[in-house]
Amino acid sequence: MCGRYASTGSRRDLVAAFDATETVGQELPASYNVAPTQTVNVVLERAPRDTPDADPARILNSQVKWGLVPSWARDPKIGSRMINARSETITQKPAFKAAAARRRCIVPADGYYEWTKNDEGAKIPFFLHGDTEGPLAMAGLYELWPNPKLPEDDPGRWLWTCTVLTRPATDATGHIHDRSPVILPETFIGPWLDPTLTDRDDVDALLNSIPEPHLIPYEVSTAVNSPRNNRPDLLTPVHR
Repeated sequence: MCGRYASTGSRRDLVAAFDATETVGQELPASYNVAPTQTVNVVLERAPRDTPDADPARILNSQVKWGLVPSWARDPKIGSRMINARSETITQKPAFKAAAARRRCIVPADGYYEWTKNDEGAKIPFFLHGDTEGPLAMAGLYELWPNPKLPEDDPGRWLWTCTVLTRPATDATGHIHDRSPVILPETFIGPWLDPTLTDRDDVDALLNSIPEPHLIPYEVSTAVNSPRNNRPDLLTPVHR
């Protein structure tokens, strides 16, 4: 799964890494311990609402909450249970299938945290990251939820939310947790974000063709167990 991650790149870094042409929202500060329901950066491609026939733009949106709220949900609190979505079932599950066909995104991350238990049953955190420089592109979905308490012309009516896709874990991550985020290689970023890809069978085919990532895990301090802790030394290896 993916229940916590680090994202420390500046807006300029993320725009450059993902070839974004537009930005939305205020720049978010570096976070070494991103937790569910917090506001996060996502990259998506979308045509302007007022000119839907225009070419889609690649956008870095910095006002998206982590925890997907389907457009039909009665209560946005459901998002706290939707931080992850199994990639094997997103085109069938009612909560995700509409977004899988039309609202796919990337959640940039330096890496993510996962926990395993030692012989005494204590939870030991690990940080998993890529073997190259630059942020990981975690595959995600996004949604827009209309707040029924606000008028249609209120700019704050739409709540942007997202979820991170997961897949069965192998390689170095399999001994830590049985699932890991879906990590997109660079050549998969364009096809994943392409808003013209709307056939769910084609989305499944794309997901099934994504290769396993090569991730490097190392143990970190148990200080990361609390989302209240958010500082650079959370990424420092315990054993050097």
